[in-house]
Amino acid sequence: MGVPDPDFRLQKQLLLRFITNFTEGNQFKYLEKLHSYQEQELKTVVIDLEDIAKSNDLSDEEKKNILDGLLKNSKRYLQLLSEIINEVRESPSDVNTSNYRPQVASEESMQNKRFATEIARKQYQILLNPGTLIKNEGLRNIRASHIGHLVRFQAICTSVGDVKPMMEVACFMCDECGYKIYKEIMQENFTPDSECPSRRCSMKGKLFLETRESKFVKYQEIKVQELSEDVPVGRIPRSLQVQIKGALTRCVGPGNVIEISGIFLPKPFTGYKAMQAGLVTNTFIEAMRVQQSKIRYGDYSLSDANLDRLKMYRNEPEFYSRLAKSIAPEIYGHLDVKKALLLLLCGGVMRVLDDGVKVRGDIHICLMGDPGVAKSQLLKHIVKIAPRGIFTTGRGSSGVGLTAFVQKDPLTGEMILEGGALVLADNGICCIDEFDKMDESDRTAIHEVMEQQTVSIAKAGITTTLNARTAVLAAANPAFGRYNTSFTPQENMNLPAALLSRFDLMWLLLDRPDSDSDTALAHHVLHVHREGMPPELSFTPISSTELQSYISYSRKFKPHIPIKLTDYISGQYAELRAEEKEAGENSMVNTKQFSYTAQVLIFFIRVIQLLELYYQFFVYLKQLHAYDGAIKLSRPM
Repeated sequence: MGVPDPDFRLQKQLLLRFITNFTEGNQFKYLEKLHSYQEQELKTVVIDLEDIAKSNDLSDEEKKNILDGLLKNSKRYLQLLSEIINEVRESPSDVNTSNYRPQVASEESMQNKRFATEIARKQYQILLNPGTLIKNEGLRNIRASHIGHLVRFQAICTSVGDVKPMMEVACFMCDECGYKIYKEIMQENFTPDSECPSRRCSMKGKLFLETRESKFVKYQEIKVQELSEDVPVGRIPRSLQVQIKGALTRCVGPGNVIEISGIFLPKPFTGYKAMQAGLVTNTFIEAMRVQQSKIRYGDYSLSDANLDRLKMYRNEPEFYSRLAKSIAPEIYGHLDVKKALLLLLCGGVMRVLDDGVKVRGDIHICLMGDPGVAKSQLLKHIVKIAPRGIFTTGRGSSGVGLTAFVQKDPLTGEMILEGGALVLADNGICCIDEFDKMDESDRTAIHEVMEQQTVSIAKAGITTTLNARTAVLAAANPAFGRYNTSFTPQENMNLPAALLSRFDLMWLLLDRPDSDSDTALAHHVLHVHREGMPPELSFTPISSTELQSYISYSRKFKPHIPIKLTDYISGQYAELRAEEKEAGENSMVNTKQFSYTAQVLIFFIRVIQLLELYYQFFVYLKQLHAYDGAIKLSRPM
């Protein structure tokens, strides 16, 4: 036997009882909100489904029936809620759920009232907030059985369309008698009425669209993609179109990781595609709630308890090292590398000169080393900590995939730009693994991004410049598989000099045999695999959430280099140049050369500012320590 159809009249009565009687904190939550907007324009009404589960005016069976209908037949129940809210707003003092009866009237008055109700309904937007009543489904697990249901999933936004007006109620006016007809638009296409249906119109005049009295709503389409960690091996990420209306528009940007609650609906093809598709339809999500899963650094706020903890941390002389060790504590060693990654997460200070020229403040880091030294694990951990992080590999990335590509908008048919990995990581970090495996033609696409932090496009009649203010963290293997000490660093890296000059810090992670360190590393790895957590450390690691809060707070500082210490910095730079010259003259003895150009001086300044920022925020040390630490990090290994 099939499931019996619900009695919508009874369901409407139960929903009306909930709207008018639900209280929260000795106040009628929904009724007072509707009454407070009686003389104002009501834009959004959010119905929390958890409130229905907590309601004392409904029995357990009634709660189950209403929640089942709202979660599995959401569009129909949204119409019921619209009718109820209209009745409550029109006559709030006369609403009585026990005496609820449908009114009987003439056909023409009923028709006019229905049109007026449609207009009133479109003056605001009803949104459903499922809360924890439905679990977070993966995008891949949303199937045909979920059509019409309210679903919740997490994804990354890859494309954001323009906000455009969408007609919801069309108003037609007769050119003979002036009679107005209102028609609710339920689909993308509709057939307008041509003849006046009014009994007063004896001439049967023609109808014309009256745009002034038609109702339009803000409409935006975005495209979301499955998160990389949710994609099964050997599959491609699944994508889905999401329609956003009203107050939810302009709240998402490309590259944002978001959690969406919405109604999964079919979308039939139109025109020639409908003839080819037959009974097959496309699908989309009508968004009910959009929430950022990874918030920006500027949105973090430190509580009073965290601020008190920071004041206590300032007395610790090794707090900088403790912060660095809290990055991937399950990875053994690499303290200096983790310190550099901490500076990468903090971000630098961009300088804007008087003539408009911008000097980037973010640093780029390249990890070059032997296989098995946890380069990829460090990259993936940085992506998790950063509020906006993109992970990609060199062999699986093309030039347009990193920068931007042109495609046709399925809605308007216009040519639009979609950002690649570097554009999606704007104001974030882009981690590129297997950097040495990239084709040379694809690798040249990131030269402009690393220095100018922009992407210039001239394709398909589109000429523009996109922002790509991202820090690049790359990992690569030596040219010979393992680092060969008999060759120079340039020969081992096998990367163009123009590209290497754009990295502020380059690390050589070598796997050198050592009895003591190998034993300690083996014990560490075995403990991680046996217990699923790192061994007991000599310090208490700081959680990722707390680390993000500290970094976001430190980004508020804008350090400058004092004039009195410029002589010290220039002296260190001249000393490095002298060492390079001496190494070149004795090239037959020492073949390990490294090129120090004027860009290296700018690299010093960036790293010095980052180190000084941390010392200003956490520990009040001498500024000279920051400069010595920067030069230590910048020296080749």
